[in-house]
Amino acid sequence: MLTKVLLILLGLSIILPSRSEGPHVESENRPSAYDDVYGPQPQAAEEKLLSEETKPTLSGPHSTLGKLPTATHILNSILNNYDHKLRPGIGEKPTVVTVELSVNTLGPISILDMEYTIDITFCQTWYDERLRYNGSFESFVLNGNMVSQLWIPDTFFRNSKRTQEHVITMPNQMVRIHKDGKVLYTIRMTIDAGCLLHMLKFPMDSHSCPLSFSSFSYPESEMIYKWEDFKLEINEKNSWKLFQFDFTGVTNITETISTPTGDFMVMTLFFNVSRRFGFIAFQNYVPSSVTTMLSWVSFWIKKDSAPARTSLGITSVLTMTTLGTFSRKNFPRVSYITALDFYIAICFVFCFCALMEFAVLNFLTYNWTKPRASPKLRHPDIHARALMPPRASAHQHPDAFVCQIEDSDESDGEEGPSCPAQQSLSPGGIQNPGGCCKWCKKYVCVVPRCEGSIWQQGRLFIHIYRLDNYSRVVFPVTFFFFNVLYWLVCLNL
Repeated sequence: MLTKVLLILLGLSIILPSRSEGPHVESENRPSAYDDVYGPQPQAAEEKLLSEETKPTLSGPHSTLGKLPTATHILNSILNNYDHKLRPGIGEKPTVVTVELSVNTLGPISILDMEYTIDITFCQTWYDERLRYNGSFESFVLNGNMVSQLWIPDTFFRNSKRTQEHVITMPNQMVRIHKDGKVLYTIRMTIDAGCLLHMLKFPMDSHSCPLSFSSFSYPESEMIYKWEDFKLEINEKNSWKLFQFDFTGVTNITETISTPTGDFMVMTLFFNVSRRFGFIAFQNYVPSSVTTMLSWVSFWIKKDSAPARTSLGITSVLTMTTLGTFSRKNFPRVSYITALDFYIAICFVFCFCALMEFAVLNFLTYNWTKPRASPKLRHPDIHARALMPPRASAHQHPDAFVCQIEDSDESDGEEGPSCPAQQSLSPGGIQNPGGCCKWCKKYVCVVPRCEGSIWQQGRLFIHIYRLDNYSRVVFPVTFFFFNVLYWLVCLNL
């Protein structure tokens, strides 16, 4: 019995070691399924993790992680003892800031508010000896998050009303540091700047809209601005919003302004624009001229058509008033009149004079003579006669006077009382109702036929019944010469 137990234990001792060591030996001696495959051999999980932690990832012939610690070390070394609150060269020499500008969009120009909008990329360059470094990197490009860690010039735009810095998707600003200490700072912004518009020659006006900038706190003894050979990039291919204006060029000046806090250097750019004339011409000049010409139609309407002539004259005057108001609707309230205001005012005067011409004609026709005789007394072959009133009534009404109506060929188609001057009861030979001034007797003829000794040879006088004939010539000719003189003066100034 004891012998059997010993044999069983001996057998178990032989079988158990063989089972535990069999797989390990097999894994070493058995050929692997990956021996015939070209490529990296599979590794155990533990060895793979170790390799990922210790071996750098290669991307090309050089390792990028070899440059990254170097760049980080350089930035940390130059910014470690850097004080961004102090300007470079403080106490020794002024900081020279070189400026370069790129105009992305110009306009619109608001005439009512006297301002314009401009979208620019503003570049400033200066040297900071504290940022010098040695290394294989020629420059570092840093985004807007690093701007707060460097000294930046406190440049501000003196005539700006509103300024917007673009922050989509990140703040649109950049800093580039060169190994020799040169710093380039670039920022994009949109500025609403004031522009004083001189509207005296409107709408043939030209303007220079300024954009001036300087340091806010550093006087000229500490900070100096200068142009980079006056480099100004103008991207006219962009959709500029000048609308009524044409861009004619840009100029610049540099000046020093004295203030209670010191003398500051101010740089100013002038964007020159000239107004396009087509819009104003069709909106103001053409309607004004046409309305003035329409008021002359009344000269071809008979004198007896008082309602037609009166309504036409009043309509012309009211239309000119509306045009004058409309031209000032989107216009600044300046204290002087412009060229357009003067033109509309003259057109208004022409329309008003055309209306007053009929009023004067009507007044002289029906008030300088007595009422017409009844139609029964009219005969084409009978000349005008002065019918004397009875002696008794003559003393009561010494100026009483009755004229017959004459329709003869001598009146040139004009209807009116034919009372020759010598037949008048007044001492001067011409009837003088209402106490008219003396020069009217000498230079104004009321009756169709002006006969008598009073009309001396070579004297200029006006035939009242032919006032419409005179107006048909005088008004157009005067308006023509006014336009010639107006445009010559406005276009040559």
